Amino acid sequence: MTHVINNHPYLGVFFLFIATVGAFNATLFLSRFISRKLARLDTEKLKLTIYECGPEVTKQPNTISAQFYLIALLFILFDVEIIFMFPWAIDFKLLGWFGFAEMILFILLLTIGFIYAWKKGALEWHSIK
Repeated sequence: MTHVINNHPYLGVFFLFIATVGAFNATLFLSRFISRKLARLDTEKLKLTIYECGPEVTKQPNTISAQFYLIALLFILFDVEIIFMFPWAIDFKLLGWFGFAEMILFILLLTIGFIYAWKKGALEWHSIK
C-alpha cells in the first residue's frame, strides 16, 4: 500500500497544494496581525479637518444604489448568453435545422427577458435627488 502512495504521479502536486494553503493562511494572519498593531486609530479627526481652503468635510453615507447592481447583473446575464451563441455558430452546419430552431427559441427567450426588463424600468437610470 505504501509503495502505491509513494509512486503516485500527483503526490508532489498535493504537497505543493498543502504548502501553498499553509503559506497563504500564515501570510494572511501575519499581515492582519501586523497591520492592527501598526495602525493609528486616532486619525479620524485628522481626516475630518479642512484641507487648505477647501469646503468643510461632511460625512456621507457609503451607499451604492441598487441600480448599479441591477445594470451589472443584466449586463453579465446578456453577455453570458451571447457567449453561448459562439459554439452554435461554429457548429451551425453540423446541427442542421434542429440547431437553428433551438437558437431561434433561445433568441426569443432572450428577447422576452430583455423586453420584460425594459418594461419594468430596469434599464432606466434613476437619479438620486
